Parts: sequence; structure tokens; C-alpha cells
Amino acid sequence: QVQLVESGGGLVQAGGSLRLSCASSGHTFSAGYMGWFRQAPGKEREFVATITWRSGSTYYADSVKGRFAISRDTAKNTVYLQMNSLKPEDTATYYCAAERSSWGDPTRDYDYWGQGTQVTVSS
Repeated sequence: QVQLVESGGGLVQAGGSLRLSCASSGHTFSAGYMGWFRQAPGKEREFVATITWRSGSTYYADSVKGRFAISRDTAKNTVYLQMNSLKPEDTATYYCAAERSSWGDPTRDYDYWGQGTQVTVSS
């Protein structure tokens, strides 16, 4: 019953910013964690960021640390990814994911996935 819908992708110049949103339905995230992943053309899916729903604790891939920020709005069951100082290598399809348990690997283990939103960074 859980659905995740991403939005906010688009085309931006290098150095610019985008804010992605992921709205969930059919589930209240009182526990567990949510995350963002991305997949560039011809490359494997990679972990970007995760947030623990209850505490708001965050963890980032080294490639985005200091540039991206994940956050959540508990009232809206929505997670965000603020992307600053974007680089062409950030170009990818970005996927939102959710996990209701709290004991898995938040860089990999998710039960629910969104459809993805395209982010293109031009040079």
C-alpha cells in the first residue's frame, strides 16, 4: 500500500541547486528510515543519503557530503533532498526509498521505492 512519489527534478547548470521531494502515502513513518539513491546512465545504482525517521539522524555518501542535505517533514510524511553546488557528475535518475524497520543497512536495505525523477546538471 505504500507509495512514494518523487518530484523536483529538472535541468540545472553546474553550481546550481535543486530540491527533490518524496511524498509517501499509505504509511506513517513513525519509525524506520528513508533514503535517496541515484543511477546515472550506464552505471550502477548508488546510495546518496539516508535519514532516520524518528530522530532525524542523517548519513551521506562521500560524493555528496557537504553539498546535499536530506530532511523530512514528519507531518507530511515527506522527505527532501536539497542539492547544492551541483556538478555534471550528479546527473542521474534519483530514487526515493523507504524502510519501515530500523535494523537494516540504511545504505542498501529498503522495501519501497519511488519511480524516480531525472536530474540533469549541465556544464
